[in-house]
Amino acid sequence: MERPRVLLADDHHPVLDRLVSLLHANFEVVGAVHDGRSLVSEAQRLQPDVIVMDITMPILTGIEAARELREAGSAAKLIFLTVHQSAAFVRECFAAGGLGYVTKSRMITDLIPAIHEALSDQRFVSPSVPH
Repeated sequence: MERPRVLLADDHHPVLDRLVSLLHANFEVVGAVHDGRSLVSEAQRLQPDVIVMDITMPILTGIEAARELREAGSAAKLIFLTVHQSAAFVRECFAAGGLGYVTKSRMITDLIPAIHEALSDQRFVSPSVPH
């Protein structure tokens, strides 16, 4: 069976580096971008199975990018990876089409389970976040 294809989006290079090293054994990381506009164009070009994105990015936020991807018909499963820990952000991310909400402080323990849940069309929220 082919490994799920994952596109990453975060405006901090060290975070992207950690994500690649965390995910490369289980997933095919097909790209990494630094802003929401690049995320939308690369997602349309690469057609990943999963997109892991930050909320706070330049040009377009992750939430704005998610809305554009949904409007364009993207079938990618969306997981937000963020420092924000408020229920309002969780609701907004899910309203924009997200299936996962992982805090960066729990990335190592929560991200892979969140991806697997999203691939099964199930929601995942880091336990430390109210929702």
